Amino acid sequence: MVLALVVGAGAGLGSIAFRRLITTFTHLFSGHADYAGAGHAANPHVPWLGVYFVLLAPIVGGLLYGPVVDRFAKEARGHGVPEVMLAVAQRGGRINPQVSVVKALASALCIGSGGSVGREGPIVQIGSALGSTLGRVVKVTEGRMRLLVACGAAGGIAATFNAPLAGVFFSMELILGAFTAEAFGATVISSVVACAIGRAAFGDTAFLALPPFHVDHVAQFGLFAVLGVAAGAVGVGFTRILYWIEDACDWIWRGPEWLRPAAGGILLGALLLALPQMYGVGYPVLENAVKGSYVVGFLLLLLVGKILATSLTIGIGGSGGVFAPSLFIGAMLGAAYGSAAHGLLPGTAGSAGAYALVGMGAVFAGSSRAPITAVVILFELTGQYTIILPLMLAVVLATATSHLLSRDTVYTLKLRRRGIDLHAPARGAALGSQQVVTAMEELPAPIPAHTGLRQAARTLGLSGHGALPVLDSDGRYLGTLTARAVAEALATPVSDDSGPPHTAGELAELPPRITADMSLATALHSLVTAPGTGLPVHDETRLVGWLTHQSALRSLHTTGPAARADTSSA
Repeated sequence: MVLALVVGAGAGLGSIAFRRLITTFTHLFSGHADYAGAGHAANPHVPWLGVYFVLLAPIVGGLLYGPVVDRFAKEARGHGVPEVMLAVAQRGGRINPQVSVVKALASALCIGSGGSVGREGPIVQIGSALGSTLGRVVKVTEGRMRLLVACGAAGGIAATFNAPLAGVFFSMELILGAFTAEAFGATVISSVVACAIGRAAFGDTAFLALPPFHVDHVAQFGLFAVLGVAAGAVGVGFTRILYWIEDACDWIWRGPEWLRPAAGGILLGALLLALPQMYGVGYPVLENAVKGSYVVGFLLLLLVGKILATSLTIGIGGSGGVFAPSLFIGAMLGAAYGSAAHGLLPGTAGSAGAYALVGMGAVFAGSSRAPITAVVILFELTGQYTIILPLMLAVVLATATSHLLSRDTVYTLKLRRRGIDLHAPARGAALGSQQVVTAMEELPAPIPAHTGLRQAARTLGLSGHGALPVLDSDGRYLGTLTARAVAEALATPVSDDSGPPHTAGELAELPPRITADMSLATALHSLVTAPGTGLPVHDETRLVGWLTHQSALRSLHTTGPAARADTSSA
C-alpha cells in the first residue's frame, strides 16, 4: 500500500510535468495554447512565415526528439501501451528507467510540434516506468513488480484526465488483464493519490466541457445500436490503416532512424497546412464537433484526416498515444451519424451531440476491446451520466463487432507484428513452448456420476488429486469434481427446501477445455484459473490424459536443455 501510494504520487507529479511540457512546446512551435482550434492562424513568434510555419514545425520537432529516442530509449517510439503490456506479461514488469524521461520529452516535442497523437500512451509508459524503477530499488518480487507497473499506469491516466476510476480499470483491463482484490486495492490507492495531485494543479472539473445530453425517445436505442456496430468497424479500420501506413514508412525509409521523424515531418506538415485541425491532440475540435459546430461533410473529412494524421505521426517514428485519436475519430463519426439521423428522423433521433459522445466510447472500445474502461472513462471525461445506457449498449456492440472482424487490438497488433504473443511463453522461456501431450500424465480413474458425495469424498481423498473427472453411465464426460466442492457440499446443513446435490454428477463442473495439441503456455492459463489441481486433456471424442502443475514441471526434464544434451551425447 505504501509503495502504491508513492507510485501514485510520482505518477501525479509526472503527469503535471508532462502536461506543462506539452503546453510549453505547443506555445513555442505554434504560438497558441492549442493550435488545432486556431484555424489557419499565423505563429506570432514568426509572423513573416504566415500559415506556412506548420510546414517547418514537425521537421524541427523531429530533429529534436528523433536523436533523443534513437540514442537513449528506442522503446519510447510509438504509442507506448504495448511495451508496458509486454513488460507485465513476459518481462516481470521490468521497464528501462530511462523511458520515463525520454518518453516525456519526446512525446511533448512531438505533440507540441504538430504530431497528431494523444498523451495517454506516454503518461502510461511514464507512470509504469516509475513503478518499475521503484520496484527494482526496493527489490520486490516479480508479482509485486507487475502490480507497481499497473499502479503507475493507473496513476498516470487518473491524473492526466481527472479520471480516477478510469485509471483503475484501464490498468486492470489492459495492463494486468486480470481483476483481483489486491490489484484493485493497490491501483485505487495509486489512482486516488495521483488524481488528488492532478486536481490540485488543474482543478476538479470534467476534462471535456460539454452541454448536457439526454435520451428522449426509446427508438433512439436502435440508432445507438447501429452506431455501435459502425464504430466497432471504424475502430478496426483505424487499427489496420495505422499499421499499413507504418509498414509503408518502413518500406520507403532507408536512412538513419534518428532522421526519420524529421524527414517524415515534411509530409505531416503538408497535411497540417491543408487541415490545421489535426495539429496536436485536437480537443478543441472534438468539443466543437460534439456541440454541433460542423456540417456532416466536414466531420467526415476530419475523421479521415485524423486517421491519416495519427497513422503518419506514428509511422514516421513519432511518440504519442492512440487513445485520444480514437476518441476524436469516434466523436466525428458519432456527430456525423447523429446529424444525418436528425435530418432523417427529426422527431425521434434527438441531439447529434449525444451520438458524438457515444461514438467516442464505441470507437475506443472497437480499437482496444476494453469495454469497461470505455464506459467509465467517457463518463468521467464528460461528466455525462444521462447517456450511460446508450453508451453501454454501443460499447458492447462495438467490442463484439471488433472481435468478429479482427483477432487483435490496436495495442496487441503492434506486438504480434513483431512475433510476440502475450499469451504465449516468452522467447527463451524453458516452460510453455511444448504441447500439452508432452506434459500430460495418465488419466486418473474417473468417478461415476451416480456416486454419492461421501463415497466421492473417500475416492478423492485416496486419489492424490484435488479433482477427478466425472463420467455418466454411457461414459460421457460431465465435468470434474473437486475436493473443495465436495467438502463445501457436505458441510452445508441439509434442508428440505434447498435441495443440495447428492451425487457426483450433480456437483460436477465443466472446467476450461484443453486439448493434447494445445500449447502448454495456453493450457497453463486455463489450469491456473480452473478449480481443483488438474484438468482433463481432450482428444476429439474422448479424454486422453490429465494435466497438473507438477506434470508440467516434470516435462522440463524431458524437453529442457539438459535432457536434449543427454540425448545427443547418448
